[in-house]
Amino acid sequence: MQSFLLTWLLATISLLITAFLVPGVIISSIPAAAVAAMVMGLINAFVRPIITLLTLPLTILTLGLFLLVVNGISLSLVGFFTPGVTVQGFWPAVIGAIVLSFVSGLIGKFANPESEVADS
Repeated sequence: MQSFLLTWLLATISLLITAFLVPGVIISSIPAAAVAAMVMGLINAFVRPIITLLTLPLTILTLGLFLLVVNGISLSLVGFFTPGVTVQGFWPAVIGAIVLSFVSGLIGKFANPESEVADS
């Protein structure tokens, strides 16, 4: 339970930082960001694998770059389903998805540094 709450908190912070950095991604409040983090988890668990599977030929053709578009679609869906969260267009969604991945990876690395695997 504690791990779930920490992951949810880190996802919320990542979304808030992304909204601060990317023009076109707007989060109206901290509770809206917390709900958006929950919705993002659900979309990433259920909708994103289906979209990825359906667009697999295009992803292979573009050598994986189309996954950036899939991530942007996922972020747009979060904005659509969450009140208080707005994603204003395609490019803010794609850039926001890139920034969100980078920020959450960075925060995750600082929050749990002992999870790194040694090369020895």
